[in-house]
Amino acid sequence: MSTRLWHPFSDMAAVDGHEFVVDRGEGPWVFDEAGQRYLDGCASLWYANIGHGRQELAEVAMAQMGKLEAYSCFADIANRPALELADRLAGLAPVDDARVFFGSGGADAIDTAVKLARGYWQARGEHRRVHVVSRETGYHGTHGYGTSITGIPPNREGWGVLAGENTVAPLHDLDGVEKVFADVGPERIAAFVIEPVTGAGGVHLPVDGYVEGVAELCRRHGVLLIIDAVICAFGRLGTWFGIERFGVRPDMITFAKGVTSGYLPLGGVIASGDVAAPWWTTPGERTLRHGPTYSGHPTACAVGLATLDIYEREGLIERGQELENPLFEALAPLTSHPYVHEVRAGFGFLAAIELEQEILDGVPDAPNVLLRAVRKAGVLVRGLGKGIAVSPPLVVGQEEIDLLAHAIRAGLEDLPVESPVPSAPGA
Repeated sequence: MSTRLWHPFSDMAAVDGHEFVVDRGEGPWVFDEAGQRYLDGCASLWYANIGHGRQELAEVAMAQMGKLEAYSCFADIANRPALELADRLAGLAPVDDARVFFGSGGADAIDTAVKLARGYWQARGEHRRVHVVSRETGYHGTHGYGTSITGIPPNREGWGVLAGENTVAPLHDLDGVEKVFADVGPERIAAFVIEPVTGAGGVHLPVDGYVEGVAELCRRHGVLLIIDAVICAFGRLGTWFGIERFGVRPDMITFAKGVTSGYLPLGGVIASGDVAAPWWTTPGERTLRHGPTYSGHPTACAVGLATLDIYEREGLIERGQELENPLFEALAPLTSHPYVHEVRAGFGFLAAIELEQEILDGVPDAPNVLLRAVRKAGVLVRGLGKGIAVSPPLVVGQEEIDLLAHAIRAGLEDLPVESPVPSAPGA
C-alpha cells in the first residue's frame, strides 16, 4: 500500500509501501509490529543514549504538560524548566561565562551559531568577518547554513544558490587548514565549525593534534571556534560535550540529540559571555532578531533536566569511554573480511565499517543493502556513504556489543556479490 509519509534522506520511489515499521522500544531494544526484537545499534539517529521506554521521562512530560505544556520565551517571558536547564548546561559546558540559547534540534543550533558568529563581528565593527570554515565529511544539519557549510558534497549539491562566504577545509590536514586561512584571509573569517568526530559523514576519528591545532589557529587569528557536539555530546565520547577530551574551550557549542535522549526534540547553542556581550551589555542597544517558536519549550526542557539526572545517577556519561575499546575489539576482526575496506572505531562509543570499492561498484546501493542484511540478523544500523555506522545506546553491555559484531558479519555474508572479492594477502 502506498504511503503519504515523506521520509527524510530516503529514495521514496523505493521506500513507498515497503516501510519497516518500528512499534515500541525497551532499553537498547526496539520491536517491529510483528513483535520481532532488534538491537538498536545506532541509537536511532545517534541519540537514544539512555535507551527506550523510560517511564520516568513520560511521567515528567505528562506532569509538565498538565502544568504548562508550552509557552514562548520571546522578550522577557521565561519558564522555570528553561531557566533551570540553561543554568545546568552552562555549569557543565567547557565554555567561559556560558549563555544558552534553545532551539528544536541540531540544525536549528547550527543556524543560530553561525548567525551569532557573524552578528558578533558585525556588532564589533569588523564587517568583513562573514566567512565560515568547516571541514570535509562534517555534517551540520540541513537548514540553510548547515547545508551551505556541510563537508558532504551530495548534501550540498542540487539546491541552486546557497549561503555564500564559506570554505570546506581538509579533514585531517592542519597545514591545509592553515592554507585555507591564508587564502581567505583570517581578517575575513568569522568562525570555524568542527565536529570532534565527524558522525554522519562517516565516523572519522580525530588525528592527534588536529582539533587542538585548529583551536590554536583560531585563537591566534581571533576566529570564533564553534564545536558541533550534536552527536558527540552527552556521553557519546565519554564526556558531557565530547570536546573535553581535547582540552579545548570553544567559543560556542551546539548540542541536541542526547540532551533529551530523543524523548522530545530539543537543541541549542552554548555561547561564551564574550560572544553574548553585544546583546547582553547595554539595554536598548541591540536586539537579537532570531529565534524559533519553540525556543525554551517548557516540556522539552523539563524532559532535558530529567535526562541529565539519569545520566548522572546511572554514571552513563563515562560509558562512552568505558565502551570504546570493547566496541573496537568486537569490530576490529571485520577488517579481515574481503568486503570490508576499513573499520573506524576506538574513540568514543561509535564506529563505521567502510566497504571495499569493488563492493560499492558491484552492489547497487550497497550500504542500504548491507543495512537490511544486518537487520535480518536482528540489529539496526545506519547506512552511510560508503558503508554503515553504529552508535548503540550507552546502556548496552558486552553481550549486546558481541551481537552487534555478529550481525554485521552475518550481513556481510548475505550481500548479493556475484564474484567474491579475494582476501588481501595476510588477511
